Amino acid sequence: MTLPTRRPGRTLALLRGGAEAASAIPSIHWPAQLAASLSELDATWQESAQLCADAAWTARASGHSLLGLLYPEDALAPGPDPIATRAYRHLYLSALRFDFRCPTLALLVEQQIPPQEREGLDCYSRALYAFALLGQSRSEGLPLIQRVLDDAGDHVKTLHALLHGLWLGHGLSGREEQMLQILGRPPFASRTDPIALFREAGALRGLGEYRAALAAIDRALDLLPPGDVSVHADLVRERSLIAAARDVQRLIGRHAEAGPE
Repeated sequence: MTLPTRRPGRTLALLRGGAEAASAIPSIHWPAQLAASLSELDATWQESAQLCADAAWTARASGHSLLGLLYPEDALAPGPDPIATRAYRHLYLSALRFDFRCPTLALLVEQQIPPQEREGLDCYSRALYAFALLGQSRSEGLPLIQRVLDDAGDHVKTLHALLHGLWLGHGLSGREEQMLQILGRPPFASRTDPIALFREAGALRGLGEYRAALAAIDRALDLLPPGDVSVHADLVRERSLIAAARDVQRLIGRHAEAGPE
């Protein structure tokens, strides 16, 4: 995990804060603990997004989803300070994202955050809103992509939120090309991120590039850390979809060559 460093020992302190929150996840107090740690460190939005997204995912994977612990008002009500407020928002919106609750996330932002405040949301929160729109194949999410990218820089969590939304948004025109454009950005250049490769494989399948799609998903499977059973199943399913789509294309080609009976 790469985090911006603004003074000696900062990265270590942030990692320690994330690890302490993860170890406290069975407790009902761990979100407050993480928010307090981020506030104490004067965390940037990038640092908050990194730790909160990882913590929300870890909580869900361990059977302690934040959706059983936090409520919309926790993401919207002013906290002890702006950094803590942002941390609660990152945690709750990330939990909605990981549970694919796109309508709930979009409605929360649209109906419970005033328009002027919505415009002032940090980049990662705006990316999560874009995810919710894109995941419902709502075309209003497409213009948001570039606005988020203009501010995101090389922040991987933000880029992944956009990719996730495009991956879900099967009814969006040009979504595969948009995904590949994002995947062409510097953070993914080394092609060592298995989730990015998983998204790449899906985009290539949608474009009918089955050989390249199989190469991408096979690389993703090889790079995926051992023990992540649910993600491994998603990757295996994608490989099956690619192989099936390729076989259908070959069958159609054979029938076309044979001509009418």
